[in-house]
Amino acid sequence: MDAHSRGRADDIDPADQWVLNPHTGNYELRLDHSAGESGSPSLTATAEETGRRTAEETGRRGESRTGLSGEGPGRRRTGSRGSAADAPRREVPGQRSRRSAQGTRAAAEPPASGRRKRKPRKSRKKKALLWTGGVMAFVVVAGSAGAYALYQRLNGNIDTVDVGDVGSKSVVSDGPMNILIIGTDKRTGKGNEGYGDKGSTGHADTNILFHVSEDRTNATAMSIPRDLMTSIPDCETKQPDGSTKVIPGAVKARFNTSLGQEGRDPGCTMRTVEEITGIKPDHFMMVDFNAVKELTAAVGGVKVCMAKPIDDPKSHLKLPQGESKVQGEKALALLRTRDSFGNRSDLDRIKVQQQFLGSMIREMKSSDTLTNPKKLFKLADAATNALTVDTGIGDAKKLMTLAQEISKVNTENITFVTMPVIDNPDEPKPVTVVVHPQQGDPLFAMMRSDTSLTEVKQKEKAAKSKQAALLKGPKAEAADIRVDVLNGGALGGAASATVTWLQNEQGVLKSANKANAPEKIKKTTLEYAPNQADQARALAAMMGLPATAMKQGTTDAEGLEAMVLTLGADFKGAGQLITGPAKAPEGVEQASADKAVCAK
Repeated sequence: MDAHSRGRADDIDPADQWVLNPHTGNYELRLDHSAGESGSPSLTATAEETGRRTAEETGRRGESRTGLSGEGPGRRRTGSRGSAADAPRREVPGQRSRRSAQGTRAAAEPPASGRRKRKPRKSRKKKALLWTGGVMAFVVVAGSAGAYALYQRLNGNIDTVDVGDVGSKSVVSDGPMNILIIGTDKRTGKGNEGYGDKGSTGHADTNILFHVSEDRTNATAMSIPRDLMTSIPDCETKQPDGSTKVIPGAVKARFNTSLGQEGRDPGCTMRTVEEITGIKPDHFMMVDFNAVKELTAAVGGVKVCMAKPIDDPKSHLKLPQGESKVQGEKALALLRTRDSFGNRSDLDRIKVQQQFLGSMIREMKSSDTLTNPKKLFKLADAATNALTVDTGIGDAKKLMTLAQEISKVNTENITFVTMPVIDNPDEPKPVTVVVHPQQGDPLFAMMRSDTSLTEVKQKEKAAKSKQAALLKGPKAEAADIRVDVLNGGALGGAASATVTWLQNEQGVLKSANKANAPEKIKKTTLEYAPNQADQARALAAMMGLPATAMKQGTTDAEGLEAMVLTLGADFKGAGQLITGPAKAPEGVEQASADKAVCAK
């Protein structure tokens, strides 16, 4: 059903055809604006609800209402009341002015004598519009319409890229979700060629790894600097003729070249993120310059705050000190400028982008947006037009389902953080960065182990107390630790790689590779005897083992008996912590999506 093509016969915006039905409390799409009633059922209702309502009304009234027959823009109205082709329908009132609304309603349906007039009941379908608030702006608006009538239009807007197995996870799963949001600098679209780099294929210019917790109570949005020097792995890409091509990897390459360079697709960027962090993105969403302009216009502008007046001749950005609203070209200029904030680096620009996205999320969750059908339609239309996604979420229904899942997170529990980095030591005058050697992996481990960065206090308190109790007490020297390592996960060679790491990097020379475990396990475990507790605490600290991994026996070990470490599916690689600390490493800056901050 194409509501857009039918609804614009007289230049009427489809969003203007949503009408409140006082009988149900639903907003309904009135396809024929010239009549006082619609023969089409409420397009926000499911088929099951429509059928149930139809059956109930048939029993009460014994007659059917006039309906619409046929398909497409040329449908004509049938005139008979009792026609079998016309299902019973409630009246959907036509659009009318406030002045005449009360009189029209009274004339159409006078209250029965002696019977209390009931208020229209708040519909569950009206409430369904409210699940669109929260999470990342690009994700939220992807599910904003929530109306089947618009499905075909929204579905036709979406572009997809087949990235193979890296984007094959189910839309809804029981575990945590990781979505890679890529902002490309490709200069396509009206007015964008003037930004320079006209022939660019588009690189990974702005990158956010968005982690949603398993219990949906919190989320972490980690920005990845485009100038990060890293290794890009080989990646298999799908060609237009259906064949596959392996793009060779690169060492000491900028992160932003993981997309576009040498024909790399978003799947290559996803693999690069996994290579750096040990976190496998489940899906990707990619947007370009037009997305910023269209989405900010659709929401009616995004409120921003400047600590000082801005006048940047390079990006043509002019903003006053204090609060103002930006949209379209001005919003794009704000997100692109590097000369207006901090030390003019990409890292300072990332902070401004995070503040902007936080403000946009708050605007999405405002009641002015969530209860405005016209605004919701414009947002959904703009978002799906702007998005390129993997085939795993490549239709409007899947995007709406995804939005439902992640919008369960309260805005106050969405934390923005930038990947910890330092200046590249290989450059005399550093212009690139590398992952911070002390802060990087603990933060990645927190995300891998689904540890919240936000003040979800009960969960944080429990994690701290368990981890503190685990590590409390004396720890053995590395040379005194005896451990047998088994591989019970899916990662081949895990036991061998771990033993090599323990011996060469940690000094645990009395470690042995015992090959594969009898069966696969989900979580890593460490079995030890009471008189090996000091060894267990030392090994747990080295590997970041959670309290749940520790399995103490009841009898002491004898002689040269070793502890048993069985690596599970949660093991991501030798040297990578199984679980992170209970709080972010010292020095890692955090920002809440729920708090407005003035850009400096």
